[in-house]
Amino acid sequence: MSVPVPYPSASDYDGVPQLVEPEIRRLDGEVREASVPPLVAPPTHGSLADLPFDNAEAAPDARVLSRRTEDGDWADATAAEFAEQVLALAKGLISEGLVAGDRIAVMARTIYEWTLLDFAAWAAGLVTVPIYPTSSVYQTRWILQDSGAVALVTETAGQAAALGPELSRLPDLRHMWIVEKGHLERLAELGVPVPDQEVAVRRGMLVPDTLATVIYTSGTTGRPKGCVLTHGNFLSEVDNATELLYPIFKSKAEDPATLLFLPMSHVFGRMVAIACIRARVRVGHAASLQADDLLADLGAFRPTFLLCIPYMLEKVYNNARAKAEVGGRVSAFDRAASVAVRYGEAMEARHAGTGSGPGAALKASRAFYDPLVYRRIRNAMGGRIRHIISGGSPLGRRLAAFYAGAGMEIYEGYGLTESTGAATVTPPLKPRLGTVGWPMPGTKVRIAADGEILLQGGQVFRGYWDPQGGGLIPSSTDGWFPTGDIGRLDDEGYLTITGRKKEILITAGGKNTAPAPLENWLRSHPLISQCMVVGDRRPYIAALITLDMEGVSHWRRMNGRHPVPAELLVEDDELRAILQRAVDEANKLVSRPESIRRFAIVPQDFTEEAGHLTPSMKLRREAVMRDFAAEVEGLYDR
Repeated sequence: MSVPVPYPSASDYDGVPQLVEPEIRRLDGEVREASVPPLVAPPTHGSLADLPFDNAEAAPDARVLSRRTEDGDWADATAAEFAEQVLALAKGLISEGLVAGDRIAVMARTIYEWTLLDFAAWAAGLVTVPIYPTSSVYQTRWILQDSGAVALVTETAGQAAALGPELSRLPDLRHMWIVEKGHLERLAELGVPVPDQEVAVRRGMLVPDTLATVIYTSGTTGRPKGCVLTHGNFLSEVDNATELLYPIFKSKAEDPATLLFLPMSHVFGRMVAIACIRARVRVGHAASLQADDLLADLGAFRPTFLLCIPYMLEKVYNNARAKAEVGGRVSAFDRAASVAVRYGEAMEARHAGTGSGPGAALKASRAFYDPLVYRRIRNAMGGRIRHIISGGSPLGRRLAAFYAGAGMEIYEGYGLTESTGAATVTPPLKPRLGTVGWPMPGTKVRIAADGEILLQGGQVFRGYWDPQGGGLIPSSTDGWFPTGDIGRLDDEGYLTITGRKKEILITAGGKNTAPAPLENWLRSHPLISQCMVVGDRRPYIAALITLDMEGVSHWRRMNGRHPVPAELLVEDDELRAILQRAVDEANKLVSRPESIRRFAIVPQDFTEEAGHLTPSMKLRREAVMRDFAAEVEGLYDR
């Protein structure tokens, strides 16, 4: 039975909700289903298009967005100013003949104009179709064809020019606008004669069931499919998320703000951008993921929370340790890391009621190391960072505990494009390190007989884009969406992800092995960039490992060795010995038949450009197996 557990009252929050623990259902003694009722009633009217205008009316002077200026500063846009920009651009789109329901594609990095275009398109009654700026010409053309987009906005002239040879195959595409050429400003000028009432009428026609966007999956196992998400899907997701995660979105003490740098073409970043607009939390955009650029943006913007993928958090940790090693402080760093992990675990135990929390000695150790280690990491993220939302793949218990102990609360979540982002998330004051939390309020999670995770909820889509009929291809027949992921629920409703259903390896001996736990563990090693476990229909499990050349160069430098090309490192006995120890540690996670028996060092990294990774850093296994077939065969030659 659900038991309300009131959060402690806190004067520095705009309201503290009640946490309702999941209702648990068992089958044959195992937890098979967990559900949490919504914190916010499902939307019955309105749409995302209303948000800028509602904000302008309720709090016209609230700072809702910031954009980087040419001199490197950040200029704020108030709710009233953003609504004016949305209205002007919506009128411009209408003036160019776009009608309600038309699809408009956006191909750009994480820039201010992305969020502006989203809301302007919705205000004009349109449907947005994101395209990764790293997409190939073929991928771009296919998405434009499949969605029937009538307009395309690119960030650069180069992106538009690259599509030139394909335009004859895109008869529906009537407009192409380029951000860097000032075309959006020109659109706003063209829209001046359009009455404001025209936008109001189009907004009034939108309801929660109206299609908002078609987001194409990254296609790890085949051709991308268009996920149809409605305005109601997004509203259900962000309303419950902002209410549940009140320490992030509702603080009155620290002027909550976030800097987006993950791709806006992915549902994760897009959902958080919409949540920030909904909650009137200031949001900025960082277009470059180059370390120097991103650090400069973080330092200038000073966010209070970030959304990251585990890969980035692993690199932040590894880089901090490498810097400590260069300065002769690696022993101190390792001790500080151990203290942070123990502190994070002690806090977890206290919240779970299984421990009393950090003792006096542990508190003193943490206070000692804070200015030496933890504050340096927080300062690298802007100095005000207090919360991190992590998603995309499992973060791992130890790293989550480290960041929590270092003063950055981790909210780990799980979701897909088809669930409009998060379907589960760590609830405040109830962390369970190493899991992806409880079901989001308003969500049900079920574990099928074969271990597959099934979802229900207001944020879960109803089907894929049908390019023939312009409607939906249903995603299920029984109301439960099959995610393709494998997981388990514990006695309190926390979900742990153990792998992908289609990625389960079955050895020649019949042993089922999920590669994800091994791969995630090894990928966190400072000398390893990527790892892919192999062994389907083979006598044993093996792995391909690529090198993090920055980490390897640091290791060689610290050991007085000259840099060498990656090709020469394949046969480096000392390096292989270090990697073997890492493999041995990873193997402790699994049984003997599931353990990695042999590995090969691959001299070139798996990259998105080479087709080995999706834009969200997931492995394209078929492409890796094709391009590295010889290396795989070598793992089984005796």
